[in-house]
Amino acid sequence: MNIRVGILTAPLIQYELTDNGFTIRNVRIGIGFHWDRCEDQSFHGEITIRNNNDGTQTAVNTLDVEDYLCSVISSEMNSNSPIELLKAHAVISRSWAIRAIEANHINATNIKKQLYESNGHIGFDVCADDHCQRYEGTKRMNNKAIEAVRQTQHQVLMYNNTICDTRYHKCCGGKTEDFATCWEDIHLPYLTSVDCTYCNTQNKQLLTSALNDYDQETNDFHDWTVTYSQQELNQIVKQKSGIDFGNISDLIPLKRGLSGRIYQLQIVGTQRTETVGKELKIRRLLSLTCLYSSWFDVKKQFNTKENQLYFILHGHGWGHGVGLCQIGAAAMAAQGADYKQILNFYYPNTTVQQYK
Repeated sequence: MNIRVGILTAPLIQYELTDNGFTIRNVRIGIGFHWDRCEDQSFHGEITIRNNNDGTQTAVNTLDVEDYLCSVISSEMNSNSPIELLKAHAVISRSWAIRAIEANHINATNIKKQLYESNGHIGFDVCADDHCQRYEGTKRMNNKAIEAVRQTQHQVLMYNNTICDTRYHKCCGGKTEDFATCWEDIHLPYLTSVDCTYCNTQNKQLLTSALNDYDQETNDFHDWTVTYSQQELNQIVKQKSGIDFGNISDLIPLKRGLSGRIYQLQIVGTQRTETVGKELKIRRLLSLTCLYSSWFDVKKQFNTKENQLYFILHGHGWGHGVGLCQIGAAAMAAQGADYKQILNFYYPNTTVQQYK
């Protein structure tokens, strides 16, 4: 089975063919997040340059799903991670990819699509960034990642004879979240909240082996604190929302998910008051990039010397918190859990099966 991956959209794609594939210049990764940057990337498979109606171009890489996965699990996590983590990741990344391919097929043939969620891409199945799955070419791959994909070849995660919606994130902060908190108001029994003590690790050797270089730049992701002056918060929210709230006087959590992640937040200002959600919108509105997560408490503190109000956000976790906690799964693998035990912990009552 082949998959079509949208690598980059730009006014002009700069690429060159190589003996083993092709290299694209200035590929943007981490779009909209705090690790946002550009790098040159090399790929296997075929490249197609699509000319878009707005005058831009999109580079699309077509390759076998199994080859795609070797890159994904090396991009999402360090390919020197424990092998059982890489195997678990291969299963969930394969499940995600096949769902995307089948969703595009369902849309194309106008069949009802209750079981699958369209990702909104046109001309390719998935993109190469965090919106779908990180796919950063061959740069970070090694034989260990290739072996993890080989050992789990064609395996997917199933629930009630349906391929699971295998969401995952970097660090849950101690408790994973329910699907409905972050996306549609749908109950998925295998995407509900579980207590996770594994990701609260200070094992530097494990984190160095499990996280890629730019992820290691992120500190204090299990428990974190962000402080804004009222003026800073006013400017950030106005810039990110396009709404002038005036002086923001309060941030009031109205609804929280099972882990504590906020999915309805009231922003109170002197000119306007709005309720915003779900979790990703909250994270984007309250940061120039994106908050680590929406699991936070708000403390207000007035500095009399500066005559300034401060908002202190004490938070937990990195990412939406649904499904597999990548750092927690790495710690489980390091403690001896195999990939099926890891998957059953984060996706309860699921089974690993061969995809037909």
